[in-house]
Amino acid sequence: MIPRYVVDFDLDKLPRVETDVIVIGAGIAGLFTALKASETKRVLMITKKSLFDSNTRYAQGGIAAVMSDDDSPEFLAQDTLIAGAGLCEASAVDVLVHEGPRGVQELIRYGTNFDEEDGQYALTKEGAHSQRRILHANGDATGYEIVRALVEKVKNNQAIELWEDHFVLDLLTEDEECRGALVQKPDGTRVAVFGLATILCTGGTGQLYRYTTNPEIATGDGVAIAYRAGADIRDMEFNQFHPTALCYPGAPRFLISEAVRGEGAYLRNIRGERFMENYHPQLELAPRDVVARAIINEMEATKSTYVYLDITHESPDLIRHRFPTIYEYCLNYGLDMTTDWIPVAPAAHYMMGGVKTDLHGETSIQRLFACGEASSTGVHGANRLASNSLSEAIVFGQRIVDKINELSPNRLAADYGPAGERDVVLTGTLIERRLKLQKSMVRYVGLRRDRSGLLKGLEDLKKQLPLFQMNLSKIEELEYANLLTCALLVAEGALNREESRGGHYREDYPERDDQNWRAHTIINRNKGIHTERVDDDV
Repeated sequence: MIPRYVVDFDLDKLPRVETDVIVIGAGIAGLFTALKASETKRVLMITKKSLFDSNTRYAQGGIAAVMSDDDSPEFLAQDTLIAGAGLCEASAVDVLVHEGPRGVQELIRYGTNFDEEDGQYALTKEGAHSQRRILHANGDATGYEIVRALVEKVKNNQAIELWEDHFVLDLLTEDEECRGALVQKPDGTRVAVFGLATILCTGGTGQLYRYTTNPEIATGDGVAIAYRAGADIRDMEFNQFHPTALCYPGAPRFLISEAVRGEGAYLRNIRGERFMENYHPQLELAPRDVVARAIINEMEATKSTYVYLDITHESPDLIRHRFPTIYEYCLNYGLDMTTDWIPVAPAAHYMMGGVKTDLHGETSIQRLFACGEASSTGVHGANRLASNSLSEAIVFGQRIVDKINELSPNRLAADYGPAGERDVVLTGTLIERRLKLQKSMVRYVGLRRDRSGLLKGLEDLKKQLPLFQMNLSKIEELEYANLLTCALLVAEGALNREESRGGHYREDYPERDDQNWRAHTIINRNKGIHTERVDDDV
């Protein structure tokens, strides 16, 4: 049993801070939402590292929005629904496709410089998109440019107080409302923060897996603290593995953007054979789950640990201009994209599930909101359409602020007594524990799953539950507790869903089953696990 709080505390003995809006996390979701909220409210922004440490910073491809006369919201909605494999909420998709362009204009107003060609925004195409609609910046450094612009605005905003290197331990709730958060400061002391509303912008769970495109901070903190607080967690079994991460001796699993395939790159096995025609009519631009499993099949068939990405048939000038970051990174390891095939393999990339929200980003706990990858708005379904994540963050960030502006004041002084001392000291190295968890997730809860493996994975994970009875204080220990929580949610959701759909593939149930499983998985700490049918009404 995972406890309500990860540490013991007595609220009466803690210093208190009061504000209007608490934003937990950075990235595009946290930065954008904090800026919008600051127009009418005092904002406290809490990040466990610096403002620049987030998944957004590493986003290469771009942001999807209808910005061309050749495109339409209906086209983008259709592409999103197809990629989502029947689990998208139509109402959420409708919000995204119609409000995305306004959000992009806000990013531009905040100082984001998207690439242009001949006086128009340069648009590219990515997997499962029917139109060229992806805006990008500095070729393949879109996320970094967005973060740069937003960080500059946040740091110069007098209405935003910034706490960097602070760790949010848990949410403070009373009467099914969120009152604020329990925060650990850099020196190890703790403080209770109270506010009108609390927004989780904490990113995803990439560190559940040994190989990931996510940074070290992606430990599922927001999902874990929301689960402990009693919020509904939705569709955690759907993990997106990016098909093409650099797989080369001595190099980290660096993301090779889907935009490379969008600009014409081929996938080849180690025999030099193109193979995607054997798996999907869209070839290299098939949905990510299809491409990732195809690559795994080819690796197994050829007894290799990688396949190749080949864009050598395109102009060297185009490659250097369009993908300067990827080009330079590969060159550092002796790989020249203009002449060499790049060895790639799948890596954990994006969490489709998360904390369930409504169309204004509010969770099942009143005054608690979630935005970005930590949330499950219903947009992504079983498989996120490329580049929809950045647009989702700004669209729903704006909606969250609109809802907060309608909230009445709440009581800030909740009563919490001491929960009882945990006097067991954690033993064993965190590196060993974390690596063991990651290996179990890769082996049993990865790209391909079955009942026996999932049961074994759950058995391995549950052996670590005594962790929660230990005295946790170091950030690494607390992150591991959050990873373990999320790992259990993913494995339980995957075991429960007896079908294959999108980012969830069961070898013992290889077919999609709309009759029984066109439904969301909901896991709640207090109510257990159940399913909820997809709502098709717009």
